[in-house]
Amino acid sequence: MFLIALALTAFFIYRETETSAYQARRLAKLGNDLRWEVKSGPNGGLHLPQAGPYDMRLGYSRLPEFLQSLTDRGFHVHAQARISSRMKKLVEQGLFVPYREKSQTGLAIVDGNGQPLYRAVFPTRVYENFESVPPLVTNSLLFIENRELLDPAQPRKNPAIEWTRLGKAVLDKTIQFVRPEHDVPGGSTLATQIEKYRHSPHGMTLSPNDKIQQIASASVRAYLDGEETMPARKRIVVDYLNTVPLAAAAGFGEANGLGDGLWAWYGLNFERTNRILKTGSASSTDLAETARYYKHVLSLMIAQRRPSSYLISERKALNELTNSHLRVLAQAGVISPKLSEAAINVPLRFRYAAVPEETRNFSASKAANAVRVHLASQLGLQRLYELDRLDLSVQSTLDGELQKKTTDILRQLKNPEYARAAGLYGNRLLGEADPGKIIYSFTLSELTPQGAKFRIQADNFDQPLDINKGTKLDLGSTAKLRTLVTYLEIVEALHRKYAALEPETLHKEVSDPNDVLSRWAIEYLLQSTDKSLAAMLGAALERKYSANPFEQFFTGGGAHYFQNFKHEDDSRILSVREATLNSVNLVYIRLMRDIVRYHMLHIKGSSAKILKDADHPGREAYLRRFADKEGTEFINRFYLKYKGKTASEIDEIFFSSFRHTPRRLAAAYRYIHPEATPAQFNKFMTSRLPGLQGPDERVLHDQYQRYAPGKYSLADQGYIVAAHPLELWLVHYLSSHPNAKFKDVIKASSAERIAVYRWLFKTIHKNAQDIRIRSLLELEAFLEIHRSWKRLGYSFDALVPSLATAIGSSADRPAALAELMGIILNNGVRIPTMLIERLHFAAGTPFETIVERIPIQGEKMFSPDLAAVVRDVLTRVVEKGTASRLAHSIVKEDGTWIPIGGKTGTGDHRYVTFSSAGVIKESHAVNRSATFVFFIGDRFFGTLTAFVPGADAANYQFTSALSTQVLKYLLPTLKPLTDKAQPLPEQTSSKPIVKPSSAKEKGVDEAVNSSQQPALVDDQLP
Repeated sequence: MFLIALALTAFFIYRETETSAYQARRLAKLGNDLRWEVKSGPNGGLHLPQAGPYDMRLGYSRLPEFLQSLTDRGFHVHAQARISSRMKKLVEQGLFVPYREKSQTGLAIVDGNGQPLYRAVFPTRVYENFESVPPLVTNSLLFIENRELLDPAQPRKNPAIEWTRLGKAVLDKTIQFVRPEHDVPGGSTLATQIEKYRHSPHGMTLSPNDKIQQIASASVRAYLDGEETMPARKRIVVDYLNTVPLAAAAGFGEANGLGDGLWAWYGLNFERTNRILKTGSASSTDLAETARYYKHVLSLMIAQRRPSSYLISERKALNELTNSHLRVLAQAGVISPKLSEAAINVPLRFRYAAVPEETRNFSASKAANAVRVHLASQLGLQRLYELDRLDLSVQSTLDGELQKKTTDILRQLKNPEYARAAGLYGNRLLGEADPGKIIYSFTLSELTPQGAKFRIQADNFDQPLDINKGTKLDLGSTAKLRTLVTYLEIVEALHRKYAALEPETLHKEVSDPNDVLSRWAIEYLLQSTDKSLAAMLGAALERKYSANPFEQFFTGGGAHYFQNFKHEDDSRILSVREATLNSVNLVYIRLMRDIVRYHMLHIKGSSAKILKDADHPGREAYLRRFADKEGTEFINRFYLKYKGKTASEIDEIFFSSFRHTPRRLAAAYRYIHPEATPAQFNKFMTSRLPGLQGPDERVLHDQYQRYAPGKYSLADQGYIVAAHPLELWLVHYLSSHPNAKFKDVIKASSAERIAVYRWLFKTIHKNAQDIRIRSLLELEAFLEIHRSWKRLGYSFDALVPSLATAIGSSADRPAALAELMGIILNNGVRIPTMLIERLHFAAGTPFETIVERIPIQGEKMFSPDLAAVVRDVLTRVVEKGTASRLAHSIVKEDGTWIPIGGKTGTGDHRYVTFSSAGVIKESHAVNRSATFVFFIGDRFFGTLTAFVPGADAANYQFTSALSTQVLKYLLPTLKPLTDKAQPLPEQTSSKPIVKPSSAKEKGVDEAVNSSQQPALVDDQLP
C-alpha cells in the first residue's frame, strides 16, 4: 500500500508540474476573492507594506507621506480603496499585492474643464500587445530566460515556475558548494523576475524567503483571470520587455524596458527596430541591417543581469557575451547561422554623449510647469523627475484654451507688425523700439467659494523662469498701492482707538507733534458728525500734501531729492486720492514720511519720545531695558531671517539688502570678513559695483585700510552701512558660527546690545547724535512697515529703509501684487490661492486614492470698509487716471460695462554713480518694467507685466501705458471668463469665512539701503 501511495503521489506531482491543474483550480478560485472597491473618505486601514523600485517610482509605497503632506496643505482624502479581507490576509502573509499591474503610467495634468495640459508617460516606448512584438525578439527572449513559458500544450501552466530550469539551478548551486568557481545561472522565470525587480527591496533577491515570496506572488497573479493562463503568459512577455530595468543613462534618467533602453543607450528608434526585425530578409543588404538591430536588442536582454556594469563600465564584456549568445542561438535554431555570423561582426555602438533633451517651447508649457512645480512642493518632492513618474492624474484650475490663446498673443507681440496692429507703438509705448526683446507676463485669477483659482498664467519668455514668482523687479509706482493700504490700515487702527471716546476724553489725548496721523484722527473725530469707519477712511483719502520736489528729505542714511513724472504737478497741492489717480511721487513720499513717523512713536517700546529729552530721568533705566529687551527682539527678527542659511547665502541676502556705494560695501565687508585679504576685498568690490568697472586700485587699497577691523564702533559701522548695527553684528557672527542656536546668539550679543544703544544717550555733539538717532528710528519703523507688507503677501525679507520705498525702491513680484489685489477684491479677506483642485493617485489599483481641496478658510486682513475705499480709488485710476485707456473696455450685451480697477507702475532700474559734488558720473540700465495690477468686475484679478532685462533696457522708454494697452488688447480673448454673469459667491463677499488675524503678525524684518538708488519713473496718463 505504501508503494502504491508513493507512486500515486509521485504521479500527482509529475502531472502537476506538467499541467498545474490543481494550482489552476485553487488559485483561480482564490482570484475571485481578491477584490477592492473605492469608497468615500479615507481608509485608515490601507497599509500595503511593499517598497520595491516599482512601488517607489509610481508612488504607491510613498502614498501615506504624500497624503500627510497634502493634508497639511489644505487637502483631504475624498475617497480611497478598500481591499477585500482575503486580499488583506494574503498581504499580511507576505505576498505582494495581487492585482493586474500597470506597465506604463506617469503624471497627467488636465485643466479646469478636463482638457489635457500635460502628459508624461514612462516607459515612453512600449509594445502595445503581444502581437506587436517581433517573433524574433520573443523567441530569443524565451530561449534565454523561460523556454517553456508559451507551451500551447499546457493551457493552465503556472508561469511562475519552470521546473527544468529550477532543477538545473538547484543542481548547479549544490555543485558550487564543492566547486566555488562553478557558475550558477538563475532559475527565475520571467514572471518571478518581474516580481523581483518591481517589488523586492532594491529589486534584488537576498534570501530564500525572497524567492518564495516572488514565486508565490507571481503564481497568484497569473490566475487572476481564471484557470487558462495563456493570455497571462503572453502578457508576462510583453510586461517584461516593456519594463525590465536597464540602468540610468545620462540625460535620460532611469531606462526601463527594451524601447527606452534602445534609445537611451544606443540611440536607436524603437519603431524602426521592430519594423526591421519583423520584415528583415536574407538579402545581404537587409541582413546587415537586421543583424545590427538584432544584436543591440539581444545585448539588452543579456545586460539586464547586471545592467549598471554591462551598460556603463563593462561594455567590451557585454559585446563578447552577446556574441557568445548569438552562437548558441544559432546552434539551437532560434536564428539562422547567417544572421548569427552577421551580428557577430557588428560592434555594439553606444551613445558617447548624453541623451539630447527634447526641444521645448517653454512659454507654451509655462502653465503646466507651474502646476508641476507647485505640485512637487505640495508632495514634498525635490525633483520634477520623480513627480513625472508617479501614477497620478491632477486637475488644475487653469483654463487650457484661454491659456493657449493668451500665450500665442503674447508670443506674437514680439513681431513688429503684430505689435503695431495691437496698438503698441507710439509715445509712452514702444516708440520705435524693437518689440522682440520685451518679455510679457500675464496672470488672471478668479474668486470662487473654493478659493482664488488661477485661470491663466502666461508669458512669452522661452526659458523655464517664472517671471511672476521667480523675479525681484522694480515695479515702480505699484508700491503706492501697498503704501496706500498701509496708510489706511493705520487710519483704521486709529478709528478703533479713538472713535468710541467721548469728546472730553478725546480733547485730553496728547499726540506728538511729529505724529501727524494721530493728530489728524483726533481732530477729525472731534469735528465730524459721521464717525463711521467708512466716512473716516474716505476723509483720509482727501487729506492733502504738497507735490513740491525741491524739499530735501533725510532718509535711507542720507539726503535725497525726489521728482514727479509730470512737472506740472510740482506746484500743486493734492489729496491722497488725486495723487493715487495720477501717481504723483512727492505726495506719496510725504505720505510715507508720516507713516514712518507714526511707527517711530507707536512701536512697542519706541525710543523716540524718551530720546528726544536729554534730561529725561528714565533714560538710564530705559537704556538697560531697551538694550536687553528690544535689542533681543531685533536680534530675534534678524536671526529668523538668516536661520538655516549657509555662510554664502547669508552674505548674499545681506549684501542684497542695501544700496551699494563703495563706502558702504567696504565698511560692511571689512566688518563681516575681517580676515579677508586685499585681493579678496578687491574681487568682492568689483563684483558688487558693475557700474565701476576697473576702479583705481589705490582707491580700493585706501578703503581696505580705512575700514579695517576695530577702527569704528559697531554703532558707527551700522551708521556707515545704513543697516541696523545688530543685523550687521549677527551676519558677522553667523558667518563664523553658521550652526549657532538662538540662545548662543543672545549670549554672545550681550555686550553688543548695550554698546549699540549707549551712544544714543550721550549729549555731546547733539546734532550728530540726532541724525544717527533718526536713522536708527527710521530703520526700526521700516521693520514695522515690512511686517505689514509681509502680512499682505510681500515676498521679500526686507524693505529699503527709505521713503523711496513708497515709489518702488524695495522691488516686488507681480504674483505678490496679485495676492494683495485679491484681498482687496474679496473685502479684505485673504482666501487660499488654488492651482490644483483634485489629485487622483493610482487609478484602477488597490492603492487608488482621490484627494480634493477642503472648504476654504479665509483670513481677515482688514475691514470691508477699507477694501471698498481702495477699490473705489482703483476704479477711478482706470476711469480718470493713469490707466484711463481701459475705461469702459468691457461692455456686456445689455450695454452695461464691467468695472475695471487697478494700479500702474513703471520701473526704470539703473545703477547711478555720483561725484562728491552730487553730479551724476555714470548711469546704466539694469532693467525696465511696466506693470498693471488689476481687478475685473467682482471676481477676477491679476497682473500684466512688460519687462526688458539687462543693458537692452536703455533702448526703451515705455511706461505703464504699455501694460495697460496689452491688457486692453487681450480683453476680447478673455470674454468667455469675464462675461460670466454670476455674482461673486456669498462665501467670499458679503459673508466671508474667516479666521481672526492678529493685528500685527510677527515677521522677519530687514533694513535695506543703497546709494545707487534706482531712478524711479512714475506712471503717466496714456
